[in-house]
Amino acid sequence: MTAGLSGCGVTGGSSDVTLKLVAADYDVAGGESSKNYWADLATKFESKNPGIKIDVQIESWNDVDRKVAEMVKAGNAPDIAQIGAYADYAAADKLYSADQLLSIPVQSNFLTPLIDAGEQKRVQYGLPFVASTRLLFYNKSLFKEAGIKADPKTWDDLQDGAEKLKANTDVKYPFALPLGPEEAQAETMMWLLSGGDGYTDSGGSYSIDSKVNISTFEWLKTNLVAKELTGPVAPSKLNRKDAFAAFTRGEVGMLNGHPSLLQAAQKAKIDVGKVALPGRTGKSKATMGVADWIMGFKQNGHRAEIGKFLDFVFADENVLAFAGQNDLLPATISASEAMEQDPQHKNLHEFLAELPSSQLPPVGKTSWAAVSENIKQNIGGAVEPGGDPKQVLTGIADAATKAEAAE
Repeated sequence: MTAGLSGCGVTGGSSDVTLKLVAADYDVAGGESSKNYWADLATKFESKNPGIKIDVQIESWNDVDRKVAEMVKAGNAPDIAQIGAYADYAAADKLYSADQLLSIPVQSNFLTPLIDAGEQKRVQYGLPFVASTRLLFYNKSLFKEAGIKADPKTWDDLQDGAEKLKANTDVKYPFALPLGPEEAQAETMMWLLSGGDGYTDSGGSYSIDSKVNISTFEWLKTNLVAKELTGPVAPSKLNRKDAFAAFTRGEVGMLNGHPSLLQAAQKAKIDVGKVALPGRTGKSKATMGVADWIMGFKQNGHRAEIGKFLDFVFADENVLAFAGQNDLLPATISASEAMEQDPQHKNLHEFLAELPSSQLPPVGKTSWAAVSENIKQNIGGAVEPGGDPKQVLTGIADAATKAEAAE
């Protein structure tokens, strides 16, 4: 563990510094794993760094972003927050940049896609805490029953497989397509990437209504939805959590999933197959990556102490402990390499392989929250009967362009 910071050290003096840390609770079962992790980490850090105390506050994912926003608005910002978004705080000049906090070895150890996603105007403020990627999941038992012998590799394979599932099994959802308002922006991005484009162009500007993206949703509407291969609930009404729950009940043939679903499905005794997201004619150009963020606030002026603690947070043993206990992926190169070599985490290796080439949503844009909400509310209409993919995507794109101009 490197203790020296780039250009700064812990200030001298006899007074202890107490750092306020607000972090999210990842224990979906309502247990104490997140609380125990941070408590143990704080104790270990304090024993090695007399003079710095860590005051830990754990909040549920339903509340943590709001709680931090309220603290900042009240002029009582925490020193460190581990939450879902950083962009608004960076734009308001409330955060230290990565190079103001971290030692050079730690800063250079993050995976490139996560560094890029943590940048605002080419300066990194969001430090990726943990990550995940997405794969195509399928029910092996249903595939066998339907006579499907090969993993899907292309969109034609997806359509053919869904048709066989519908014809030869009683599965409710041959292909579950959750474009309901809970998490439609993620499902949409997976399809845009597998179609060959994404939310932004090479310059980082929104390109939501590109010809390639429009053709992606035309394919979905024509080849999956119109052929009644997406189940009894319209995609615009199907939320991700409901699709995932249906998969664990054996009611879904195929869907796009993440590591937490794998864990739940295995507990439910579902024989899960998983492959990289199929593209139009082969593997998708990239899978979607997702990261949660940790950041240091300027308000209390504890730059050196925050940096010292974050250097400790990103030590391999700490990164691997948290990622491993939550079936998530490390955000650092060295910890990723260690997980890849560890047979204990074999179930995560395929997700891990996709992370270095993944693309994340444009979370560095302060406009992204509004754009994401627009997608959640409206994208499902693109595949409904009578829906026009071009019109829906253009409407979202026009609003995104206006929001981007206002940044």
